[in-house]
Amino acid sequence: MSEQFDMVVIGGGPGGYVAAIRASQLGAKVALIEKERLGGTCLNWGCIPTKAMIKTASLYKEINEANQYGIKVDSVSVDYEQVLNRKDEIIKSLGTGIEKLLEKNKVTVYQGVGRVTSVGKVTVTDGQGISEELSCNKIILATGSSAMVPPIEGVELPGVIDSNTIFNMRSIPDSLVVIGGGVVGLEFASIYSTFGSKVTVVEMMDQVLPGIDPEIPKRMRPILKKNGIDILTKTKVTKIEESDTGIQVLLEGKKGEQTVGCDKVLVAAGRKPNFHGIEAEKLGLAVERGAIVVNEYLETNVSSIYAIGDVTGGAMLAHVASAQGIIAAENAVKGNESEFNNRAIPSCIFTNPEIATVGLDENNAKEQGYEINVSKFPFTASGKALAMGKAVGTVKLISDKDTGRILGGHIMGPHASDLIAEVALAIENNITAEQIAETIHAHPTLAETIMEAAHGLVGKPIHLA
Repeated sequence: MSEQFDMVVIGGGPGGYVAAIRASQLGAKVALIEKERLGGTCLNWGCIPTKAMIKTASLYKEINEANQYGIKVDSVSVDYEQVLNRKDEIIKSLGTGIEKLLEKNKVTVYQGVGRVTSVGKVTVTDGQGISEELSCNKIILATGSSAMVPPIEGVELPGVIDSNTIFNMRSIPDSLVVIGGGVVGLEFASIYSTFGSKVTVVEMMDQVLPGIDPEIPKRMRPILKKNGIDILTKTKVTKIEESDTGIQVLLEGKKGEQTVGCDKVLVAAGRKPNFHGIEAEKLGLAVERGAIVVNEYLETNVSSIYAIGDVTGGAMLAHVASAQGIIAAENAVKGNESEFNNRAIPSCIFTNPEIATVGLDENNAKEQGYEINVSKFPFTASGKALAMGKAVGTVKLISDKDTGRILGGHIMGPHASDLIAEVALAIENNITAEQIAETIHAHPTLAETIMEAAHGLVGKPIHLA
């Protein structure tokens, strides 16, 4: 006899465990299956560990620059083993927190590989190979994504790592080549260049951070160079090979053929949906471009099966998966009532300085037929940013000329990841530039830059000549 549940969620990442909790809160009997660690990539190999290391790198950089704040420091060094230990403790603490949340919400957790055998039937196989069948009314697929491995000769060599296995390094490499100039690549490049590695980023496109407002990467590139990161755009890796001194990366690009020597190569060329335990063809699931197709309710074409997060393609972000998890759980339990809205999805890049973006950029807005106003306000005109010694960057807002509604926001500067929330709130709720400009923002704060940029959309900023 198989155990009966109202819902089975496959995948315990930020989408899956949130969906399981929400469904249980609504009165459903829920099982959650996770083959590795609760929290998924975000907690264990992505968002959280990188942010822990970025904090260390940022603090190290500030200590080295302490003289400009009137603090004299004789010497400072990085204890990399302690950096990793701190990262592990944070992961452990948050993982325990998720376990307790699931327990408190009476979600039954299965450690093992989940496989959908048919509609309403899921098999769980644990580490010892013992299988158990679960029956259910609804299934939510939240199997996430994994790092893509590009077809490069030599990519399987021992010194070549990805965004998961990089945490297995027990020392800081003297030199590192990063394949891919996207979010993951630039975050790790920033970390290790701050720690003292000679870092080279190789990107096939004509700019790093492809897909975001082009002005941001253009402004960011000289800052990365100043921080000791070499950027090679319009360049592809043709081969990776071992050498007497480590690894050689063979490149082909606008400068012709060249070779870069290094200790380690980080492959950060994007991610692809995971289909572990999902026999899409057998189940009749619609798949397009390697991702499961869902409707506005996050239901697949197979009634009673929902899918959320990275496995559906789109924006592969933890907060998107969590938002979708809540909506999918509510629809699965109560019927399809809630639609997923992707109009205001913020994206944050934790480089130094930070980058954050939400909504439309200028090109997107024009393509959609909007007549737009654009306003920019630099952090050099922010008293708080100057006091912090973090005055590099700008806030850029885009509004609809007819209605004044905020359409997009793009920030490069201190605490951009926090500031973007106000812009996201504005887009989601059709708030106008005038309403932001008229809202009193505390002084001195970084948030004043949003207010000043909004003033620029309806007239002129106050504190910009």
